[in-house]
Amino acid sequence: MKKIGVLTSGGDAPGMNCAIRAVVRTAVGCGLQVAGIKRGFRGLFDDDIVDLNARSVSGIVNRGGTILRTIRFPEMKKFDVQETCLENLKKRSIDGLVVIGGDGSSRGAFALHQHDGFPVCVIPASIDNDVYGTDETVGFDTAVNTAVEAIDRIRDTATSHERIFVVEVMGREHGFLALDVAIASGAEIVMIPEKPITIKKVAEILETDRVMGKVSSLVIVAEGAGRAHEVAKEINQLMPGVEARYSVLGYIQRGGTPTYQTRCLATMFGNAAVKGLIDGLTHFMVGIRGTEIVRVDLKEVVSKTKQISEEKLKLVETMAI
Repeated sequence: MKKIGVLTSGGDAPGMNCAIRAVVRTAVGCGLQVAGIKRGFRGLFDDDIVDLNARSVSGIVNRGGTILRTIRFPEMKKFDVQETCLENLKKRSIDGLVVIGGDGSSRGAFALHQHDGFPVCVIPASIDNDVYGTDETVGFDTAVNTAVEAIDRIRDTATSHERIFVVEVMGREHGFLALDVAIASGAEIVMIPEKPITIKKVAEILETDRVMGKVSSLVIVAEGAGRAHEVAKEINQLMPGVEARYSVLGYIQRGGTPTYQTRCLATMFGNAAVKGLIDGLTHFMVGIRGTEIVRVDLKEVVSKTKQISEEKLKLVETMAI
């Protein structure tokens, strides 16, 4: 292993720059060369590759986004596209590849490995925290904190005006972000794709809260479980005399300065990724379980689905009384 490549793929997440920095500096410290691949797998296909050194990643530990840029590239599923990517890697004398991204990025990396055994490592980075094999992904903690900070302000208004507020957070297919946000913000109800709940049931819970003396309530909705404006509209229809408003947090959840936890996690992941490639591993993801950094077979990562925590769901209900 003399030279490794690094790219960021899919949706951006706070902490990606920290991971890039850790990969580059660990590699340089181990006597390796590093190639930065711009705009994810699309850049790999286009041969948009630059050399990186320790100074190339100075001053980025506190920056959100990714200096390598990122773009979604569904064409990566095609055999001939994978072949071109591998040809570009070999032309550049790159011996291993670190892919920083989420679930789709993991599948792209594994496809490259399956093609001809090329060594790949994935650093899980996603605000959705939906990658199998790791308790937490890079960027998740920052996204939760960003959402909670905004919701704390919304709750001030909800309480002052005795309103119900429906807040929509990201999560098209999974509700990990919504669930942790609901717990941290003290929400009465969380709506996630994995555990559908009808608007009628939501209204029943909110009505019970009113009878128990609550003057304001907060409903967190993952975008894949419903749209905030529709949920608020139906609540108003089912609960005459009650005022329900909504807010969509949108892309503010993706950006911003990464938290200390995100920075530490990204740095540990980047370091472990390079060391794993040096050790001869050919298809793995670095992750965290408890307090331990682990290496997970990439085949397992892409073939299994991370499950939502039933305990956390029950916790939301328990805290809502």
